[in-house]
Amino acid sequence: MNVEWTIEELDRFITMTVMTNNSRSGPGYVSITHTSSTASSDADVTKQAQVVEKILDRVIPNWRTDIALSKTNRWTRHREAAIRAREELLRAEEVRENLGENAPELSAAELHPWIWGGAQSLWQSGHYREAVSGAIRKLNAETQNKVCRRDLSETKLFQESFSEKAAEPRKKRLRRMQPDGSDTYKSVQRGAMALAEGVFSGIRNPLSHEVDTELSEQEGLEYLAALSVLARWVDESDVEDVS
Repeated sequence: MNVEWTIEELDRFITMTVMTNNSRSGPGYVSITHTSSTASSDADVTKQAQVVEKILDRVIPNWRTDIALSKTNRWTRHREAAIRAREELLRAEEVRENLGENAPELSAAELHPWIWGGAQSLWQSGHYREAVSGAIRKLNAETQNKVCRRDLSETKLFQESFSEKAAEPRKKRLRRMQPDGSDTYKSVQRGAMALAEGVFSGIRNPLSHEVDTELSEQEGLEYLAALSVLARWVDESDVEDVS
């Protein structure tokens, strides 16, 4: 992330959304209502918000649900989130060092695009279980597309795709490395199949049956990370095909 650029964009938005009191007072004026407006026009603020929302989604993903929306000013939530995000970026290292947890962080937005693309909208509204389920559906669909197999899905799809068997007509294979018959080649193929089985048996199936149980944000993030590994393996694999 380009932190300097990001802070500049947040600063611009914060300045644009400073509220100005438009009520008129003084000799000859009687103010019946109090009105206010942002420093910049609503059209200009809307344009800047298009960029700022993407920044907020990356820096503080839950801003839409954690910050209350004002009934009188549509930009109040955005402005408070921008101020918080700015401080998060400016002082992130300081906070980590002083709290004694200067450990690497994992951002959902930087996971494989198939996974975050399938999870993003539901994740941002706090529906973590559904977000993970959406990411699994996206991973399954993209794998079907890559090997042109609509007749298979989930565990069976990955078992067939990462099989060590040679490709057959209408049965393409995914190769994580050159199929040289080595132990390493066999290991990476089996590993991909095993991870896929774990995803569908250990994550997807319980989520589909425990519909009344919500995941915590941390649990959801860990599940997305596992899915991202599998998605990256699929995406980076070569396709073995026969005509």
